Amino acid sequence: MAAVARVFRGSRFLMSPAGGVAAGAKKAAAKVTKADATAAKEKRGILKPVPISDALSRFAGGAPEIARSAAVKLIWNHIKANGLQNPENKREIICDGALKSLFGGRDKVGMLEIAKLLSPHFIKN
Repeated sequence: MAAVARVFRGSRFLMSPAGGVAAGAKKAAAKVTKADATAAKEKRGILKPVPISDALSRFAGGAPEIARSAAVKLIWNHIKANGLQNPENKREIICDGALKSLFGGRDKVGMLEIAKLLSPHFIKN
C-alpha cells in the first residue's frame, strides 16, 4: 500500500476502494426513478395539447386537440413533403390549398410567420 501511495502521491480518488455491485445498483435504481418522475410530469407551454379550430383539426387528421409544437411540426412535414419552399428564397413558403385554409388565403408566407399565423387556430379556454 505504501508503494501505491507513493506512485499516486496520496490522491484520494485513485486510492479509494472501487464501488461494488450495490453502488451500481443504487445508481441504476435512481435513474429509473428520475425517468419515471420526468414522464409523469404534466406537460406545459407549447407541449401541452389544447383545443384547435376545425380547419387545423382537418389538417391534423381529425384530432380535437394538439400541442403547438406538434402543429408546427405537422406544417413543416407538409411543406417538406410537397416541396413548398421557394427554391430561390428558402425563407419563403408557397402555400397550397391546405396551407391557404390555415393561413387566411395567403399565397406566400415567411417561415418565421408560421407560428404567428397558427395562433388563431388554438382555442383559449
